[in-house]
Amino acid sequence: MTGVTRRHLFAGTAAIGLGAGFARAVRAADEITIGAVFPLSGNAAAIGQDAKHALETMAAIINGDHDIPMLLGKGGGLAGLGGAKVKLLFADSQNNPQIARSAAERFITEDHVVAVIGSYTSATAVTISQICNRYQIPYISADNSSPSLNKQGLDWFFRPSPTDIDFTKAMFDCFAAFGEKTGEKAKTVAIIHENSVFGSDSAKLQVSMAEAAGIKVLANISYQANIPSLSVEAERLRAADADVLMPSSYTSDAILLVRAMHDVGYTPRAIMAQDAGFIDPAFIAAVGPLAEGVMSRSAFAIDAVTQRPAIPAVNALFKASGANKDLNDLTARELTALQVLADALNRAKSTNNMALREALRATDIPGDQTIMPWAGVKFDATGQNIKSNPVILQQQKGEWRAVFPFEIATAPPIWHIAR
Repeated sequence: MTGVTRRHLFAGTAAIGLGAGFARAVRAADEITIGAVFPLSGNAAAIGQDAKHALETMAAIINGDHDIPMLLGKGGGLAGLGGAKVKLLFADSQNNPQIARSAAERFITEDHVVAVIGSYTSATAVTISQICNRYQIPYISADNSSPSLNKQGLDWFFRPSPTDIDFTKAMFDCFAAFGEKTGEKAKTVAIIHENSVFGSDSAKLQVSMAEAAGIKVLANISYQANIPSLSVEAERLRAADADVLMPSSYTSDAILLVRAMHDVGYTPRAIMAQDAGFIDPAFIAAVGPLAEGVMSRSAFAIDAVTQRPAIPAVNALFKASGANKDLNDLTARELTALQVLADALNRAKSTNNMALREALRATDIPGDQTIMPWAGVKFDATGQNIKSNPVILQQQKGEWRAVFPFEIATAPPIWHIAR
């Protein structure tokens, strides 16, 4: 895999007009520069480093010589741009929205990137997407799930993956299906969430959908992100004793929560996580057997190889990139985001920002041309993919297994909530 280096050019001048398209001639030897903003240091550094490996893997697939059964899987560069190669530049957001904003602006004004990809947390996505909109550069929201992001009225925002509306609906569809299948219906839930854009939006959706499903919310607990202890919150959850616990937490908090519940002697009958920290391999490594039975919504199922035959080859390349682990929900979404952007560049046959935006708007990728279990990729007027259907995964014997929808399930669910 070709090496990718991070650079910051401070001598550059802004060359992007706020209303006019920009372009340059592209030759076969040229590189198409794309900026990626992720947390590469701090408490989410592991997530950011995984994202870097994922994007580098997709770039290597596009630029190299392969025979992978998916869109752009043969490699050879971007044919529509004379075989031009994809070049990635990385910046560290430190999970700070203002640092993320500055990094995106620097990419645009100094490095003259054609688009920006990011950014793990929805809070950083807000500032990146707004600065990209100001400069009329596409922001590809790889792994941000807050439903409010594509409701900002931005013309340059594109999100291939589902929102928390889609994910939360999948959770309650799952509860209903499991109840029908086993006779053990979820009647109560307890919600706990960090108080960021992600957590607050997630909790609002869960409360609304629980009420619509006739499920009682016994607790709705908000906490400050990166709090030093969640023992008080764990006691409140134990007292509520709901059928299903629904947490929305990033990695360090997810670890803290599960350990705190264990310390107070509380074992939830079922946990349905809003992804984020619960899907992070670092969470599984930290809590070990306490993760058994945890469910999470996901945009990706690594065991769906029958439906998506490209998964084994792409996963092998990802592991060999230096990640030394399997693809997961986040890394698969990040990889797919670059695939979607590269496809639009290929069809636009230009680095002109207006042409690229129109190509993104015209995207219509069949699901079987990706590694994702989606119907496909097709954006609505807000830049949201309307064909990205989620799945539910469950930790079983140290592995994530798809358990819902039943037509793609590779294992029966562990579901014992009867009192």
